[in-house]
Amino acid sequence: MGVRLMVVDDHRLLAEALASALKLRGHRVLAAAAPTSGAAELVVSRAPEVCLFGTASPAAPGVFDPITRIGQERPQVAVVVLGPVPSPRGIAAAFAAGAAGYVRHDERIEGVERAMLKARAGESAIAPQLLRGAFAELLNPAAQPDDEGRRLLRMLTPREAEVLVRVAEGEGTRLIAAGMDIAPSTARTHVQRVLMKLGVGSRLEAAALAARTGLLERAAANGGPRQGPYAPDGTQQSQQTQQGPYVPGQRG
Repeated sequence: MGVRLMVVDDHRLLAEALASALKLRGHRVLAAAAPTSGAAELVVSRAPEVCLFGTASPAAPGVFDPITRIGQERPQVAVVVLGPVPSPRGIAAAFAAGAAGYVRHDERIEGVERAMLKARAGESAIAPQLLRGAFAELLNPAAQPDDEGRRLLRMLTPREAEVLVRVAEGEGTRLIAAGMDIAPSTARTHVQRVLMKLGVGSRLEAAALAARTGLLERAAANGGPRQGPYAPDGTQQSQQTQQGPYVPGQRG
């Protein structure tokens, strides 16, 4: 029997892609929304059985506040966090906030589905090896002077970093061009260069890689459209319009 669920993620493209995949597998997707800060309102109003909560920054202060509110107002809803690994503090914070499970961002769809079913049944949904790894990292923290996200960011120009953020937000070529005040052909060239440098074949793959490695947060900090009226190279950029929750079948 399919699960009645919602998918929320900090990046609309990822939420939409996961929701579409689960819908094809027979589950009833009530909504796919971004960002996660609005998750509680949607869950309270729509009352799904399971909420998939995707974040690339599980250790950030307050990121799981919506899960705490869901537990207070809709305790029957099981929340499964999709997050990066290793992130032992993020895993601990997710369960402390009331999450029923934690799944790797790069888990196969079958693994996400299993976690949903376990969470709906009232069980904790986390792989034993993931839990062991989290405890091991918390007990014996390893110094990490560099990471994959930082390495990938060094390959991108400030303009390409902004393009990556816009791609992850689900913007098409024309919207990217309008937001950056460039020609659509130039925007298309920037997108192709980003895909080539990241070694991926599609915008969805680029967004998933960026979210999984933390590149997206670094790109937003270095060249994302939310950094103010000027890009890092000194050119003026348009203010990004605020996007509300995305519902399957509705285009914003």
